[in-house]
Amino acid sequence: MKKLVIATICLLSAISSWAGSIVIEGRYQQKNIFIINSVSQDGVGYCVYEVTVNGLITSDEINSSAFEIDLSIYSLKTGDPVVVVIKHKDGCSPKIANPFALEPSPSFECTKIDCNKSGLLVWESTGEMGKLPFIVQQFKWNKWVNVGEVMGNGTVAKSTYSFQTSLTSGLNRFRVVQKSSEGEFRRSPECEVNSDIAPVAFQYDKKQKIVIFSANTSYELFNGFGQIVKRGVGTTVDVSTFAKGEYYVSYDNTTTGKFIKK
Repeated sequence: MKKLVIATICLLSAISSWAGSIVIEGRYQQKNIFIINSVSQDGVGYCVYEVTVNGLITSDEINSSAFEIDLSIYSLKTGDPVVVVIKHKDGCSPKIANPFALEPSPSFECTKIDCNKSGLLVWESTGEMGKLPFIVQQFKWNKWVNVGEVMGNGTVAKSTYSFQTSLTSGLNRFRVVQKSSEGEFRRSPECEVNSDIAPVAFQYDKKQKIVIFSANTSYELFNGFGQIVKRGVGTTVDVSTFAKGEYYVSYDNTTTGKFIKK
């Protein structure tokens, strides 16, 4: 009886020592996955003992300090779902050298982009290899400013998107961009539209300590050190709680506003 108990304990111990796993899920991006494999805790063999791709055990050589999971052999198409399970012994943990391999990279081709007098931005895209948001940007205040976001369909076929922008007076410039988790950046061509909107005027009311615009506008307020202290959209900005000093205002399509709070 004692022998049976001891055997059972040993069996349970063996199962628990092989209990760890790392799961990587995403979409195939024509990239393989690279693993840094440590030696097992007991010093016998390596940490990883099995790898599966979509439920199939891989034929990759995993008994080494580093190995590659070759996804190209599974007849996957770009954008196909992929689930990789890396099983490893207890007391150790392999590292994924390229953890974003299954996340989409910006790959779209903008075949058309247009903006009309009402501010409606429309663009066509092909070649998307996964779902990433399109960030709508408007050039104003001497920089590209994010003004909206539209989720991409993530398909290779042509897709059409639209976004309602808010025009400033004068010339308006727009584009759409996509960014990956790794910082890859892709942009569309620019489109331009001239607006008939009257320029917005600005003044500072010293008594009420508010900034007043002649029409609704987006704005950014900077202190004397060039730090943004407030941004928003409206016709007035309460600055009563601001510290005394010199401030600058970017609004409409201009960056020339300036006032001194005493």
